[in-house]
Amino acid sequence: MALHEFIQVNRGEIIERCRGKAASRLLTPLTGAAMDHGVPLFLDQLANALRLGLVTSPEISRSASRHGHDLLHQGFSLSQVVHDYGDVCQAITELAVETSASISSADFRVLNRCLDDAIAGAVTEYGRERNESEIEGESVRGDERLGFFAHEMRNLINTATLAFEVLKTGNVGVAGSTGTVLQRSLMASRALIGRSLAEIRVTQGITSREQFSVSDLLGDIAAAAELDAQSRGVHLQLTPIDSAVVIEGDRQVLTSVVGNLVQNALKFTRSRTSVTLRAGATAERVRIEIEDRCGGLRSENVDELFRPFEQDGNDRTGLGLGLAFSRWGAEANGGQVSARSLAGTGCIFTVDLPRLRD
Repeated sequence: MALHEFIQVNRGEIIERCRGKAASRLLTPLTGAAMDHGVPLFLDQLANALRLGLVTSPEISRSASRHGHDLLHQGFSLSQVVHDYGDVCQAITELAVETSASISSADFRVLNRCLDDAIAGAVTEYGRERNESEIEGESVRGDERLGFFAHEMRNLINTATLAFEVLKTGNVGVAGSTGTVLQRSLMASRALIGRSLAEIRVTQGITSREQFSVSDLLGDIAAAAELDAQSRGVHLQLTPIDSAVVIEGDRQVLTSVVGNLVQNALKFTRSRTSVTLRAGATAERVRIEIEDRCGGLRSENVDELFRPFEQDGNDRTGLGLGLAFSRWGAEANGGQVSARSLAGTGCIFTVDLPRLRD
């Protein structure tokens, strides 16, 4: 019997077994949306993915995010998020053994992949909302921008910690979606540290000015972003520029400015498409462009993107500070950042800087 048929025939029994396992752990039972967005919905989506021959389903991650939201707002811990989906695997396996049902290893691989995606989605949303609620309850003093970055760092570290705790249970593999959550959180943390150091230099005034090739700058940025691009299934394309094109400014800050825009493009670009990093020059100016395939902006007012905490896409990891910093950093180096939407296709972000005259 195919696994999707097994699930459909035994759906009620699997749900009851999962609820029994949850009840044995909880003092307060799940109610309302937390119950609806959990096991029953996951089983239906899993059966549909199996029936259609899919490896997983994007609907699973979305509904799991809602489940993580529901559990957080009902006061449940992260362990409940993980256990809820682990119970599904145990209940299906136990029932299959009891009924002598023969289920293929391929179907079980799909089951484990879908469980991994669900856990990753629920954990990410749980951690994001918990951190946002902590931030809302605090007042930020001193330099606002540095305070914002400190909060974002905590957000990333907490998400990485949550993902690591899930991996330690052994229920999912490090090569799956939960491992990807951990990897992206660590990579974003590294980028944030560099950005924060550059931010300090911006707030104190640009004092470390040097002359450097735009070609070298973009090459370093592309090399650093390549691993992130690969992990997201995105092709990062760097268009060469004449090495004789030189600018003068704080290289660390400008690396963070352009790097943030590349990271933002990779974050929102559709998988199996591309992000292009290129530059052009006139006698007076250098224009660095980052073109993505995000589908275009939802809002007609592109300036809203550069406000702290503004985020336009579905991916809400982070606090929406990268674009705001890019604008600050470019202006501190005598330049500016702008964006334009390509309706239905993507966006182009432009860093316009003064060119160093020969």
